[in-house]
Amino acid sequence: QVQLVESGGGLVQAGGSLRLSCAASTRTFSSVAMGWFRQGPGKDRESVATISRSGGMIYYADSVKGRFTITRDNDQNTVYLHMDTLKPEDTAVYYCAATYRLYNYYTKSDEFDYWGQGTQVTVSS
Repeated sequence: QVQLVESGGGLVQAGGSLRLSCAASTRTFSSVAMGWFRQGPGKDRESVATISRSGGMIYYADSVKGRFTITRDNDQNTVYLHMDTLKPEDTAVYYCAATYRLYNYYTKSDEFDYWGQGTQVTVSS
C-alpha cells in the first residue's frame, strides 16, 4: 500500500508558476513509478507527467511540454511537479499516483494503482 498526499495547489494568475508536491508513505519509494494527472471541469482525467522509479524515463503530455517539470527525491519520498507559464486551461484538480508495476514507459492512468486525494489548481486570466 502507498498513501499519497498532495500539496501546493492554489490560485495563480496566467503566466505564473506553482510547484506541487506529493509525499508518499512507503518504505520502498524507489520501487514505485510516479505520475501526475489532472481533471478539469467537465473533462476526463488526463495524464500530465510521469517519472520512472529511477527518474530515468519521463513522460509529458504535449499540452505541458516545455512548461511543466516532474522530478522526484527518493530520499524524501516525494515527487514534484513544477508548473511554469500557467494557462487558464491548466485549471484542474491535480492528482498524484503511484505504481509498483514495471513498464518501460508510463503514460496512462490505468497503469497506476494508488492515488492521492487531489489538489486544486486554478489559473485566472
